[in-house]
Amino acid sequence: MSSSAELHAAAQRGDLDARELAGRFALPKVVLLDRVSSTMDAGHALGAQGAAAGTLVLADAQTAGRGRQGRTWSSEPGAGIWLTLIERPTDAGVLEVLSIRAGISIAPALEPFAAAPVRLKWPNDLYSGNAKLGGILIEARWRGERLDWVAIGVGINLRVPSSESRATALRPGTSRLDVLSAILPRLRAAAASTGRLTPDERAAFAARDLAVGRPCVEPAVGRVRGIDECGALLVETASGVVTARAGSLVFQEER
Repeated sequence: MSSSAELHAAAQRGDLDARELAGRFALPKVVLLDRVSSTMDAGHALGAQGAAAGTLVLADAQTAGRGRQGRTWSSEPGAGIWLTLIERPTDAGVLEVLSIRAGISIAPALEPFAAAPVRLKWPNDLYSGNAKLGGILIEARWRGERLDWVAIGVGINLRVPSSESRATALRPGTSRLDVLSAILPRLRAAAASTGRLTPDERAAFAARDLAVGRPCVEPAVGRVRGIDECGALLVETASGVVTARAGSLVFQEER
């Protein structure tokens, strides 16, 4: 199958249902949705119902897909891969690095499907060349002081969104099944990892870092110098190196 809608078309034809997809991806459960407000909403609902780690939500379209800092957008039918993966890490400390770790993990898996090298922009964007290809969103839910589950949201363009002239997409004809087969094991491995970023992970990020050396105006005015072991952005300012753990990275030329 090579159509951008093969998951849902196959399910409708009875060729490949959610149970078969779960077996193909070695997951406990896959939920296929034609249209949803956000796969994150659906994922959290399943998490609250006790969904097992590895439960995957896939949607053909989203009416209110969401990103960091409350941003929302619509995801056109068949235009991309819109997913949420539910995981239940035992180490709550991984949350501060999980977005970075997930990006490091899936970038090389996406590269065979992209027209240009896949790069990373702190804290959660995927780029191909100099245009945005997709993004990663991490949301956690707690039971008292204990981490209950994490929702890992990933959106990857299969065609350039009509509302995003500066975005890019994977090569025409890319199979969603092939991409999912490539990235899901890596996402699961990232979620299972513990501790801060290792030197090897930081080196992997640096090799794909879209921002290093570039002047920025947010989250601080200065020049990007990379990330630390906690996934924080390092910005060299006039008064020294600033460590930014939250916010968005805005380049000087984007102001």
